[in-house]
Amino acid sequence: MRRDPSILHLDLDAFFAAVEQRDKPSLRGRPVVVGGTGGRGVVSTASYEARAFGARSAMSTAEARRLCPPGTAFLGPRFAAYKRTSDVVMTMLRELSPLVEPVSIDEAYVDLAAGDHDLSVAGVTALAEDLKARLAVATGGVTGSVGIGTSKSLAKIGSELRKPDGLTVVPAGTELDVLHPLPVRSLGGVGPATAERLAQVKVATVGDLHRMTLVDLTSLVGQAHGTGLYRLARADDDRAVVADREAKSVSAEETFARDLTDPVRLSAEIDALAGRVGARLQRSGTSGRTVTLKVRRYDFTTLTRSLTLPQPVDDARQIAEVARRLLGAVDRSGGLRLLGVGVSGLSPYAQGDLFAEAQAEAQPEPEETTELPAGPLPPDPAPGPAVVAWYPGQDVVHPEHGAGWVWGSGLNRVTVRFEGPRTPPGRVRTLAADDPELQPADPPDWTTPDGG
Repeated sequence: MRRDPSILHLDLDAFFAAVEQRDKPSLRGRPVVVGGTGGRGVVSTASYEARAFGARSAMSTAEARRLCPPGTAFLGPRFAAYKRTSDVVMTMLRELSPLVEPVSIDEAYVDLAAGDHDLSVAGVTALAEDLKARLAVATGGVTGSVGIGTSKSLAKIGSELRKPDGLTVVPAGTELDVLHPLPVRSLGGVGPATAERLAQVKVATVGDLHRMTLVDLTSLVGQAHGTGLYRLARADDDRAVVADREAKSVSAEETFARDLTDPVRLSAEIDALAGRVGARLQRSGTSGRTVTLKVRRYDFTTLTRSLTLPQPVDDARQIAEVARRLLGAVDRSGGLRLLGVGVSGLSPYAQGDLFAEAQAEAQPEPEETTELPAGPLPPDPAPGPAVVAWYPGQDVVHPEHGAGWVWGSGLNRVTVRFEGPRTPPGRVRTLAADDPELQPADPPDWTTPDGG
């Protein structure tokens, strides 16, 4: 732990959804869900308006549709737009310090001690307020929450405390005062299974955890995990900010309160883990070719099995299908205590067939079309080659109507709202899906009046 609050953590607020609302003025102030739009899709990001109805990251898109009201926009992700905005933010952070550690496309740590800054509480508060204001201008209105503390864990917790658009500085010497009232789930590494075990011994807050002995904690959750939590509950975190850390893999695992043998439950657990991994891959704009399954059996023996694919994936459904194949080759007699799913061999995102499921959908749900003031539908195209497929949220351009984005498609038609980040909410037109004048386009430029 440092003597000054000199580690800054920036977390962009509902990043994917915020970029969509910036680029699509008709969606500002409305619920927006970004992720897989097919029947087995997974939510990557939900806007705060959608979160008010219960939508959240890693939830199935089908469940989010049930929770959210009519008129909610369900969009496929546009990674080029997110990366362009992220690059602007990361450049701003590198102007503060040479030590910037990106965690994902929308999150990073900054070592302020490596820059020429006043590290007093007043000094870092003023720095963060200036950063937040400049960031909102530079990104066209995307906001971020900032935490500053004496360690990475305190900085990250600080950025979560007042979301969205929040700022928390944890002065040196007050770390335990901030930590102890918080729910134990606030600590990194406390997932649902660990929280359940801690609840069984009446541990609900970080302060409750602080009162546990190291022996009791390690006997409850294991040596490595218990030691880590013991330190975090005491604000004991000396991890350094590592510039431009590159993740080698993305994984998620779950330890069960009771050994599992039911194949249906195991399959559901794989779906949940794959959903978490897929969401993280999509948030970071990466994909990977090697899927790994980790299992710990009832006798504590741990096995890993992996399969390398010909093409990189970031889709939760595909990851889950491979993991289930790997599980089929594992002896599950006696039960499993732990399951883990991971993807490695990462590379920058390659679009592949991410939107294949969205493209194969029928027409949008009724609430997505009832409010659209479109004119008469064009006549059905004559039988012939398959029409062009479009996905919700996709950037398009038309020589007569200009730039816009796909609201929905089906029945050989595509509905487009023609607007951009610097225009008022735009008009809607429904066109033949194979209209040769409607073309895919690059993301709009939010810095220019015409969006070009």
